[in-house]
Amino acid sequence: MPKFERDSKIRVHVVAVGTGQAIRNARNGDGDVLLVHAKEDEQKFVDAGYGTERLDVMYNDFVIVGTPDDPAAIAGMTSAPRALAKIAKKRVVFASRGDDSGTHKKELKLWRQAGVDPAPDSGKWYRETGSGMGTTLNIGIGMNAYVLSDRATWISFGNKTNHKILVEGDTALHNQYGVISINAAKHPRVNARDAQTFVDWITGPRGQAAIREFKPGGTQLFFPNARPR
Repeated sequence: MPKFERDSKIRVHVVAVGTGQAIRNARNGDGDVLLVHAKEDEQKFVDAGYGTERLDVMYNDFVIVGTPDDPAAIAGMTSAPRALAKIAKKRVVFASRGDDSGTHKKELKLWRQAGVDPAPDSGKWYRETGSGMGTTLNIGIGMNAYVLSDRATWISFGNKTNHKILVEGDTALHNQYGVISINAAKHPRVNARDAQTFVDWITGPRGQAAIREFKPGGTQLFFPNARPR
């Protein structure tokens, strides 16, 4: 955001919440722009008239992390849904965010693809934290649990102990981010002009370069993929 603020002279107030809460806030007109990662929900938001247009911005991916002893024997699997099915079959502890975030939505989609409903086992082998990614990782590590994490958070997470990435690379783990300007026709208090300036910037050359160049510790965490407009 600092680069956008310098380029545009527009001040940005960031409200960092999970995707589900962010969309609910936006439906209420609390904000001007959405930057989230649950494409199906984003499109529903636009189709309902709450947003003007949804545009791809950047992507990274999700990974499944766990302990080296890997009790469900999922290490190296190329299918994330099949890995989750093995975890469920062996009833090995899995820590879920359980917070309606983009990550939680992705996890639930993977369970559906696996043909597994973990809800009946909530509080047993399936543990819902109701928390953000960092807290869920801390809880999961404390329980020697498997956890689905976005790669960016996992890379920057400082309390990995002996947990490591066990499953990665499946196209089902793709994590796409989108940007939406909230529709001022629904909520007249929306700052539509500055919102559009931000959308144009983050999907344009300057914003895409800023994403590409964001490399804390020398590691690129996000990959720009906005389509030229």
